[in-house]
Amino acid sequence: RLQTCVVMLIKRGGSNGHKASSNGTELKREDGKVELGKKVTLLRGISIIIGTIIGAGIFISPKGILKHSGSVGVSLLVWIACGVLSLFGALSYAELGTCMKKSGGHYTYIMEAFGPQMAFIRLWADLIAIRPAGMAVISLAFGQYILEPLFMPCGIPPLAVKLATAIGLTSVMYLNSMSVTWTARIQIFLTVSKLLAIAIIIVPGMYQLFKGETRHFENAFDLSNVQLSGMPLAFYSGMYAYAGWFYLNFVTEEVDNPARTVPLAICISMAIVTSCYVLTNVAYYTVMSAEELLASSAVAVTFAERLLGNFSIAVPVFVALSCYGTMNGCVFALSRMFYVASREGQLPEVLSMIHVRRHTPLAAVLIMYPMTMLQLLVGDIYSLLNFMSFLRWLFIGVVVLGLIYLRYTKPDLPRPFKVPLFFPVVFCITCFFMVFLSLYSDPVNTGIGFAISLTGIPAYYIFIYFNHRPKWLQRTLGNTSLSY
Repeated sequence: RLQTCVVMLIKRGGSNGHKASSNGTELKREDGKVELGKKVTLLRGISIIIGTIIGAGIFISPKGILKHSGSVGVSLLVWIACGVLSLFGALSYAELGTCMKKSGGHYTYIMEAFGPQMAFIRLWADLIAIRPAGMAVISLAFGQYILEPLFMPCGIPPLAVKLATAIGLTSVMYLNSMSVTWTARIQIFLTVSKLLAIAIIIVPGMYQLFKGETRHFENAFDLSNVQLSGMPLAFYSGMYAYAGWFYLNFVTEEVDNPARTVPLAICISMAIVTSCYVLTNVAYYTVMSAEELLASSAVAVTFAERLLGNFSIAVPVFVALSCYGTMNGCVFALSRMFYVASREGQLPEVLSMIHVRRHTPLAAVLIMYPMTMLQLLVGDIYSLLNFMSFLRWLFIGVVVLGLIYLRYTKPDLPRPFKVPLFFPVVFCITCFFMVFLSLYSDPVNTGIGFAISLTGIPAYYIFIYFNHRPKWLQRTLGNTSLSY
């Protein structure tokens, strides 16, 4: 019976001669190997980037950015600056993606530039800190907004938020474990809901602005409350809202004509997202003062209550669906990253197993669940955001530093798309400036994040480097794989 259970889980691409289409993506066979076809066109690339970026961030980050930037005008400048900086970083990733035509994103590029040890440390931080914290942030936003219509106009008990969050997270994990087809179908519906939520805010907000509702923009650049020490945290909140521009690099092998498609998709997507984000924040300030926005526990809901009357009850539902869509997309994409890392030999082999009937990487989907639930129970949105952002932008800065390093160590590497060196230099300096200044602004959360990333060094030598692991460790890892 045990042997049957193990066989049911093990199904690898290329192990048979059949084409697989359970996830809606056509597979092709070349030289006896099954590979994904190049089906990501320009339009699909744009939809991947925009669909991943626009999620919970625009509904969470306005409060954090305003709090740490100190004024309405400076907060809007932070939103624009974060859009420009994200474009610089995305174009840098476009160069890396077109000269190294391998999927895997950050992991692949760090491996190429700095070797397997640094790549494993990034993977380790992703697995135990960055991704679980990111999922917890999005899930908490879902729990906050899904309960809002039930408790209006009263406040929501924190325990109820975490309970709803845990249920939502569990349902996402279950969905991704059971069916790739239904995961994709539901994601389409959730993407439409996401765009509707943005439109419901921008359209009436712009109408108010054209009517002359500009009183909350008076003295917008009053710098009396602006503190330099808070700016890194303001940029963290903004960069979190734009995060997702790098997910196209996770599927580089599937992009049609990547030398043209990747950079063009990035430029168009970032222009659309930056415009939407700035207009959404302008819409918020047409009906809320800075003090009222900071006092709101759900900014989009407060906006709807002020402007849309009884229809406001629909807004938190749309926002919750948007957050749920981001949760679903992240689990889908990240499980594939862990699946690929397992095939590279830097994660346990069980993570590269696919359920033979459901065609899902079951172990890779569930690997984040325990850590995400733990961070969900012990943290709040803003502490988790600071904790996660430190590690995320530290390693993204390292990836872009790798681009600069490869320019000098491998000048003959084919680069179909090459960005001006100014872009990666500015982006890299900005990342490291935010990271190191945040050690002063929020030493507890950033210190914890840095310590967690350092645990990847002994983990690398224990699990990867030594060819002859201790017998007790071999038995433990073997029993874990078999019991699964």
